[in-house]
Order: sequence, then C-alpha cells, then structure tokens
Amino acid sequence: MPATFRMRRLMMPAVLAGIVLSAPSSGAQEMGMKMKTGGMSMAQMEKMMRSWPKASKEATMYMTKKYGKPMHMNEHMAMWGKTGQWKRTVVYNYEVNHQFPGPHTDVMQQWIDYRTPLDKYDDLAMYDGSIVVERTNGEISARCDKEGANFLAVNLAYEIATGKRSVDDARKMYGAQVMLMKAGRPAPYTERLIFTPPMGGTVDADRPPN
Repeated sequence: MPATFRMRRLMMPAVLAGIVLSAPSSGAQEMGMKMKTGGMSMAQMEKMMRSWPKASKEATMYMTKKYGKPMHMNEHMAMWGKTGQWKRTVVYNYEVNHQFPGPHTDVMQQWIDYRTPLDKYDDLAMYDGSIVVERTNGEISARCDKEGANFLAVNLAYEIATGKRSVDDARKMYGAQVMLMKAGRPAPYTERLIFTPPMGGTVDADRPPN
C-alpha cells in the first residue's frame, strides 16, 4: 500500500475529532454525541470510562491530573483544547495496535499547527505510522499511549520535515529515547517539544492551478 494512502487512512480519527470539537453542543446532540462539559465529577468520568481499555483510562487520568478535566467527554472519547504546547488532545475509548518501537496500543492523539513540506509526507509515513499530517488544516499530530511518546514522535517528525534527520536515523533515535524514558533517565525529546510550533497561519486551501 503506498505510504501516502496509508496516511490518508490515518487521518480519519483526526477528522472525527475536528468535527466533534468544532460542532456546537446542539449539533453534537443531534449527532448522538451527548457531549458532557468539564464540570462533570470524577465519579461521573470514571463511570463513563468503565468499559474503556486500561491504556485509555490511564491516558485520561494522566491528562486530567496534569492539565485539568477534559473540555468535553462522552462514551467514545475525552477531549481537551489547548494544553501546554498542544493545540488539542483526544483520548479514544479504543486501542490501535502499534509495534514501533515495541508492542503497545495507541489511544491518545495530540495536535499542533504545522505546515509540512509536501515532499516530506512519504518520509513521515515511513518514519512512524502514527504520525498524521493534515495538509488542509495545516496540522500534524501523533498518536500513542503517553504524552512523552507523542512529544518524541512530533519532535523527530519536525527534524525529518526540516531535513535535520533521515527516516532511519529518526527511527533509531526514537527507540533510544523511549528506552531512556522507560528507565527514568533524562530523555529530552520526550519531555517537551524542542521547537516552538506556530500559532495558526499553517492552513493550505489546496487551490487548483490557474
């Protein structure tokens, strides 16, 4: 399967999240979302997550402890707006099997504004299947089980996009940083974004040629 096609398939959760985040509450109810606000109690949150996978529960509780309760939550996902360096975050109530750099499941997707050079799309798809590039929205996101892994994924994606690293080098660096993170040793790429993401101005309307 071509890398570009794989990337389009990965965009679907991001598109869904964008629809939910941008829809007014009445529209969300019409869609059957029954959106809840961040004012719900911890007991209500725990009840809503009762059937969620362990990784999804852990990611939601981590985000809540670090950034506060989600902006919206329903039986399918928990969503935050801007938190720290992230434009938005979604934790899903289902897992996606991911074997790089080792077996785990992807449950949490986090976005920033970024205009990716068009000639780097295939490189990013080869680097990490859980990196999602959205050209029209002007965004890039990573999907993993931990925020540190998403910081790492986006940091290395940035270095590929700017020509600082090759795909092979980035994959090796990813594995090395994950090992350091798991050992509780300093792993700078997992601690924060190493660059300052833009605040808007990254959309690409994809206009046809004149």
